[in-house]
Amino acid sequence: MSVEKHTILLVDDEPDILDFISYNLRREGYSVHTALDGFEALSVAEKVRPQLVILDVMMPGMDGIETCERLKQMPGMEHTIIAFLTARSEDYSQLAGFGAGADDYIAKPIKPGLLISRVKALLRRYHPERQEESSDQKGDIRIDRERYVVWKGDEQISLPRKEFELMCLLVSKPNKVFTRDEIYSEVWGHEVVVGERTIDVHLRKLREKIGYEYFKTVKGVGYKFIPNPGKH
Repeated sequence: MSVEKHTILLVDDEPDILDFISYNLRREGYSVHTALDGFEALSVAEKVRPQLVILDVMMPGMDGIETCERLKQMPGMEHTIIAFLTARSEDYSQLAGFGAGADDYIAKPIKPGLLISRVKALLRRYHPERQEESSDQKGDIRIDRERYVVWKGDEQISLPRKEFELMCLLVSKPNKVFTRDEIYSEVWGHEVVVGERTIDVHLRKLREKIGYEYFKTVKGVGYKFIPNPGKH
C-alpha cells in the first residue's frame, strides 16, 4: 500500500456501520480500531493514540459531543483529528460539534470512495511534529517518556529504566550509528558500569522485547535503530 500507516478509531453504536467502514479503511492500509460507545472509545484511544477519530454523534450513554470533548482533554490527543459521523443535518448539531473540538463532519450514508477521500484529506491536517516532545514516534515504534512505556504498533512494552533510556537514545536519531562511548556517556553518565559488555546485555534484551530487526550492530563502531526494518 502506498498510503502512510495511520491509526484510526471508529466509534458508533451500530456494529454494521463499524464493519463497513473498517473494511474499507483497512483495504487502504490504515490501522483501524473500533468502539461501540463513548466510554469504550476513551479506553481504546488511551491505548492506541489514534491520529484520526471518526465519531458518531448520536450514541447512548455518552454522546459524541461529550466524547469529543473528553478525547481532546486527554494527554497526547491535543492534535488528533476528530470527525463526526452523522445523519443529522441541523445547524445546531454542527455548531455543537465544532464547539466541542470537532474538525469536520462526514454525513452518512457515505460511499466508500468518498469516505476514503475525506479520510485522506483529514489526515493531511495531522502534523505529528506538533506532538508534545514527551512522545516520540518512529515507524511503528512510539515512545511515551512521561509514562516510561514503549508502543510497538498496538502492543505496550514496559522496560526497565536503563533499557528505556538506551531505547530513547537510539530512537532519537534513526539510522545514526551511536558509538559505544556515546552510549555510555548518554545512558550511564558518571555511573559505575559493571562489566565491558553492559551495552551488549541491554541491547540483547531490547532485541528480545522489541524485535531483532530494529537494531543493527555496526562492527567496531556501535549500534543504530532501524525505524522501518521491513522496508530495508
